[in-house]
Formats: sequence, structure tokens, C-alpha cells
Amino acid sequence: QVQQVESGGGLAQAGGSLRLSCAASGRIFGIDVMGWYRRSPGKQRELVAAITSGSITNYADSVKGRFTIFRDYAKNTVYLQMNSLKPEDSAVYYCKVHQVSDYWGQGTQVTVSS
Repeated sequence: QVQQVESGGGLAQAGGSLRLSCAASGRIFGIDVMGWYRRSPGKQRELVAAITSGSITNYADSVKGRFTIFRDYAKNTVYLQMNSLKPEDSAVYYCKVHQVSDYWGQGTQVTVSS
């Protein structure tokens, strides 16, 4: 089993920044992909950004140029630096870890005010 602890959500003004972190622990022997997803009210959960064990990154078009995902491999931690935040970025953000199976975090709320 893999567990994640997410942190860093909260309230920001439009144009501001937040950094999310997700620390994985438990039976870890080779995490492949770590990523962030989000779900806004009335919408389906969507991929925000992901990073592989080889540091290949993938971003949703809506966040390219504003968000950066990076990973501390020694600490099994993934970060999401969110800059130039927009009200439409408001959502619950979930960390997903893929190691044979998918493991989801509990989610952290991000609210961006205009």
C-alpha cells in the first residue's frame, strides 16, 4: 500500500501563486508516475500535470506556462508550483501515484478569488 499526504492548498488571489506538495510513503519500491488532477464542481476530474520516473512531464493545455510540476525522487514527493492563478483554477486538487496500481490522495482545496 502507498499513502500520500497532500499539503499547500488554500486561498489565493488571481495572479497569485500556490505550491502543492504530495509526499508518498508506505510500501514503495518503484514509483512510475506522480501527478496532479483536479475536480471543479459540476466537472469531471481532469489531469493537471504529471511527471514520470524519467522526469518526462505532461501538462494540461490550460496550465501550460503557468504551472510547473517537479519531483524529489529521494523523498518520494511531488510538487506543483502554480503561478498566475486564475479563478477557473479553483478546484480540489488530488495527487495520484502510480506504482503498479493507482493511489489517490485525499485532495486539497484551492480557491482563487478574482
